[in-house]
Amino acid sequence: MSGVEANFDGIIGPTHNYGGLSFGNIASDRNRGAVSSPKAAVLEGLGKAKALADAGLVQGVLPPQERPALDYLRTLGFAGSDAAVIESAWKASPALVRNVYSASPMWAANAAMISPSADTGDGRLHMTPANLVTTLHRSLEGAATERALKRVFPGDCFAIHEPLPLQTTFADEGAANHVRLCAEHGAPGVEIFVYGREGGELQTGHFPARQTREACEAIARRHGLDPKRCVLLKQSRAAIDAGAFHNDVVCVGALNTLFFHEMAFADTEVARAAITRAAEGLFEPVFVEVPDEEVPIRDAITSYLFNSQLLAMPGQDRLMLNAPVECEETDSTREYCARMTTGNGPIGRVAFVDVRQSMRNGGGPACLRLRVVLTDDERAAVNQDCLMSTALFAKLTNWANRHYRDELHPDDLRDPSLIEDSRSALDALTGLLGLGSDFYPFQRS
Repeated sequence: MSGVEANFDGIIGPTHNYGGLSFGNIASDRNRGAVSSPKAAVLEGLGKAKALADAGLVQGVLPPQERPALDYLRTLGFAGSDAAVIESAWKASPALVRNVYSASPMWAANAAMISPSADTGDGRLHMTPANLVTTLHRSLEGAATERALKRVFPGDCFAIHEPLPLQTTFADEGAANHVRLCAEHGAPGVEIFVYGREGGELQTGHFPARQTREACEAIARRHGLDPKRCVLLKQSRAAIDAGAFHNDVVCVGALNTLFFHEMAFADTEVARAAITRAAEGLFEPVFVEVPDEEVPIRDAITSYLFNSQLLAMPGQDRLMLNAPVECEETDSTREYCARMTTGNGPIGRVAFVDVRQSMRNGGGPACLRLRVVLTDDERAAVNQDCLMSTALFAKLTNWANRHYRDELHPDDLRDPSLIEDSRSALDALTGLLGLGSDFYPFQRS
């Protein structure tokens, strides 16, 4: 069956700020408390998505979530008007307010794990929203992500599950720890799940391992995947402690090609053998392993070489790496990309894209997108208002310029007017994306 790989990018929300909330994410911690630019951030993200749509790829968008998450603050005992809730919460704990104001749903790679219909037992496309229980600010996302996916992917051909139980044994960080390889997008493939720990495993490293093996196994079961075509790999502790809080910081794949750092997996030879075995009869995997002596792990993480989009471009017989400009500015990654593309390997071109506002919070081009393989019928069933076009890009650009702030200072989060600014933007967005006038909590209250 024919299929295309669509990229659905998270629209960066109007409260984009540098809260430094993600322990183990070096960029997030380094830029804690810096002044952000929500307008520049959203325009960078939209520009990246439009460029790929113009190149002939199927490109969609996912809506930001409502922030601040005032309902969460109310469950913690803060009461009164919206302004009173923010004021009292700020007095009690500015850090808590930063959590409920986080625009982290912008990183759609964490939104869910996706299994295309070619892989599943019932022939439907399955999605499991991530529960993201390992960090407070991200643990608020699961239910809203499920609601968004049901509005963007309506119809019987999509099976959208609820998140896994909110328990650390089943900690799930979404597609950032999932890679699918195949001969072509519409054909059956091999699904690779990467975990950092088992549920009862004692955390002994410098940074926590987030994804659990149990979560990976549960998702494979509920998606009805063939166990012979599933590979569970353990992330290397050295990579986690270097700042690879998700596998997509050190690994990315497309079609039959896996592009990864030497230190990505706990046992690289075991990983290669397991993938090759699972792919038997379907395709021959191609491994592009980057040695640490050519790209030190520190450079790989600060430049986000592997948090790039690896794309099959229309009319091209080699893959393209859509990498952050930081890779061009880092000597080791720039030189490696030049050597790689002048050879005869599977990756033939590198394009550099500016998403600095996201990068400063620890999210590269790949963090901003959720990959969804769609058949023709599934593509037709998608909410068409969420698919990128010249008209939608113009509407979203005008919307962002009208509603987003040029700058957001850390203390601005205590200003009640930010609540209304954010809600005004989101209310207008629901009309542009055909999400309905009851999509956000404030619209239903």
